[in-house]
Amino acid sequence: MKSSLTDLSRRAFVERFVKTFLGVSLLPGLAASRASAAAPRARAKSVIFLYLRGGLSHIDTFDPKPGRPEMGGVQAIGTSADGVQVSEWFPRMARQMHRVSLVRSMTSTQGIHELGAYSAHTSYFMTPTIRHPGLGSWAAKLLGAENRVLPANVLINGGPQHPGSGFFPAHLAPLPIVDPGAGLQNSARPREVSEADFNRRAALARAMGSHFVQQTPHRDAAAYLKIQQEAAALMRSEDLKVFDIAREDARTQAAYGSHTFGKGCLLARRLVEAGVRFIEVEDDQNWDTHNDQLRSMRLMTPSADQAMAALLEDLHQRGLLASTLVVMATEFGRTPQISTVTAGRGHHPGVFTWWLAGGGTKGGYVHGRSDAIGETVAENPVTMPDLNATVALALGMDVGHVEHSPSGRPFTVADKGQPVTALFS
Repeated sequence: MKSSLTDLSRRAFVERFVKTFLGVSLLPGLAASRASAAAPRARAKSVIFLYLRGGLSHIDTFDPKPGRPEMGGVQAIGTSADGVQVSEWFPRMARQMHRVSLVRSMTSTQGIHELGAYSAHTSYFMTPTIRHPGLGSWAAKLLGAENRVLPANVLINGGPQHPGSGFFPAHLAPLPIVDPGAGLQNSARPREVSEADFNRRAALARAMGSHFVQQTPHRDAAAYLKIQQEAAALMRSEDLKVFDIAREDARTQAAYGSHTFGKGCLLARRLVEAGVRFIEVEDDQNWDTHNDQLRSMRLMTPSADQAMAALLEDLHQRGLLASTLVVMATEFGRTPQISTVTAGRGHHPGVFTWWLAGGGTKGGYVHGRSDAIGETVAENPVTMPDLNATVALALGMDVGHVEHSPSGRPFTVADKGQPVTALFS
């Protein structure tokens, strides 16, 4: 008994030391032993991360306040989930709410776009001394790719604020798709280059690259050689056609819409079918509605509503939703009060809404709530690291696993975030 108590005391000391001085909540082994009993079984094989940049108004979308003056006359409507209402701007998503877990108690301290976007993608605060990896790069590193030719991490219509692979090697950065309607550009062999010439050049590049890597210890040298080799393999692969959404029938393309966000969501579904691990689709609209809130929402919501609803329905019809976790995220919410000067809403990190669907999460469920006017968290606050830890857990990542930066500092996939297990069915 004395020995057992001593072991427990040592364990407590180690945990406290690691948390206080290294910034990591638990050592990987301790985290696994403590969480194994309560953690849900990982069901998601892929994640589609829908990012609505600019700070999406929670009141005008998925956390309406019926009858309140803060709504500016916008109505709340019923949904396919009992007792759950959304804004009238989202009639198609209203019919998908029985598949969605709304998290209406998201909260942050980051009220500047760049800082909020960084936290949403990395779970960390931005600092001048280090760049942290995005969630997709963590998935690529810890889980790898299901498809041996396609990349594990893809970013569709991404903006310059995306952190990329951070301090991870460059080959773990997301493959950028600038125009989802144009497929993977510059991926075909030029007509003037014969197959034999292409093979000869690829072999020469491998030989020269391998020699350079042997002489250069920097890990990015090996990473860039790996990128070149993977690109050459993809150019020869039949899997390259997965990037061509024109192969979809006209009815499916129409369901998603002809706008960029809809095309991006359709491409994301194709990539999931092909075994890509993590796909982020960024809406090309700017939800930073400082001016004329009602007009802005009237113009922007139809395409977002169409694309997101079509994605959920399509994944369900194809039997993919159970193994695909869809996440809708934004950097913060917007103020309950509409400005009398600009008729818009300001930045509001105090409370906002993200949602999840599929991948083993509950449908028709609301986690947490904001107060009567949508200004503060009233119940069950959830941080960005908490939600990112939830995504990591759904994929089967060890949220306590430690990776070290080049300077030797320890980091985990979601900082000190704790998975919200109540979201899982």
